[in-house]
Amino acid sequence: MFRFANPQYLWLLAVLPLLLIWRGRGGPAPAIEYPSLALVREVARRTRSRFGSILAGLPLLALALLIVAVARPQQGASSATVHASGVDIMLLLDVSGSMQSLDFKLDNLPASRVDVVKSVVRRFIEARPNDRIGLTIFAGLPYLMSPVTLDHSWLLGNLDRVRIGDIEDGTAIGSALAAGLNRLRNQSAKSKIIILMTDGQNNAGQITPITAAEAARALGIKVYTIGIGVRGEAPFPVIDAFGRRRIVMEKVDVDEDTLQRIATATGARFYRATDTESLNHIYDEIDKLEKTAFTVHSYEQWQELFVWPALAALSVLGLSLLGQFTLRRRIPA
Repeated sequence: MFRFANPQYLWLLAVLPLLLIWRGRGGPAPAIEYPSLALVREVARRTRSRFGSILAGLPLLALALLIVAVARPQQGASSATVHASGVDIMLLLDVSGSMQSLDFKLDNLPASRVDVVKSVVRRFIEARPNDRIGLTIFAGLPYLMSPVTLDHSWLLGNLDRVRIGDIEDGTAIGSALAAGLNRLRNQSAKSKIIILMTDGQNNAGQITPITAAEAARALGIKVYTIGIGVRGEAPFPVIDAFGRRRIVMEKVDVDEDTLQRIATATGARFYRATDTESLNHIYDEIDKLEKTAFTVHSYEQWQELFVWPALAALSVLGLSLLGQFTLRRRIPA
């Protein structure tokens, strides 16, 4: 690692070009005065020595090196040890057809339930870098998108690939919950939770939601449940016989009683999200309830490097003086 302890002094480097311009306007100090330029016109036609130009620039180079030295360049290493009591989290996301309903908003525009849930879940994942998080989607059957992992970049990439229609339609809440439990039961974390999001009623799968909830209680895994969508009717996109996209109102029904029983049986809570704001609030509350405890011990060691530009500046300055008194020695007036 490299840094400057006093980086504010580096702004002085910007003054050097101004000094160069100012000195060039006045020209060099005369060594000999002549009554007439005709005597030296022939000498003026000769190409100026490149070596003389280099010697003239050495003092500015020395000053630049001194400025760098005053800024105190440093090289070092740092390390940090994190002691965390992590939380293993499995997210269960309903991707059945009804999640296309447009009763939510993103950036003040109508958006499908699944798109809003993905946006909120992304923010939740990014806020918990020290927890292992996994993702299972479900419709007529569950499908594992990511096991619990600390590689959140990979997890978020899989979240972006979630689409409705890739799985047989239906709502297998019990089977999805059982699949999530199966992924968490052998993990070593002190705290394990499941966040289950659905907008319908269990109508598929071989395991009932209550049976899966009893298994979660036996394993000591909390299951937070979230009912997604407005009550009554919601706008839903359909394609008519002419291939045109239309919006129709369809009846929606979330099995709040079953979701409440699942959460209560496992020592968690049930929430109802009827808009984007309430869904964000729900995830903020879960984030506070299931917080990771961790401590960080950091250590840094830095080595001063200012001596090197300082020595280089003195060397350049010495070379400049040596050139002035030898190769470019002036004749006194």
